[in-house]
Amino acid sequence: MIKNKSSKFDFLTKERHNEAIDSIIAFFQDERGEKIGIIAAEEILDFFLQTIGDDVYKKAVGDVKKLLKERMDDLDIELDLLTEK
Repeated sequence: MIKNKSSKFDFLTKERHNEAIDSIIAFFQDERGEKIGIIAAEEILDFFLQTIGDDVYKKAVGDVKKLLKERMDDLDIELDLLTEK
C-alpha cells in the first residue's frame, strides 16, 4: 500500500523531478511500447521514492560514514607522522 504523500520525498529539484518524469515516460515508450502520461509517471516516481527511498538514503549515509572514517584514519596517520619528526 502506498503511504500518504509526504514532503519527506520532495527533495528533488523541480528540474531533476521533471527529468525523472521524462525518463519514466521514455522508458515505458521505448521498452514496453506503452504510452503513459505525466500523472502516471509521477505516481510511479512517488511509489518508488516511498518504497525504496529510505533504503537508498540509509545506504548513502553508510557510504559517507565509511568514506569519512577512512579519511579521518588517513588524517590521524598523517598527524602522527608529523609529531614523529
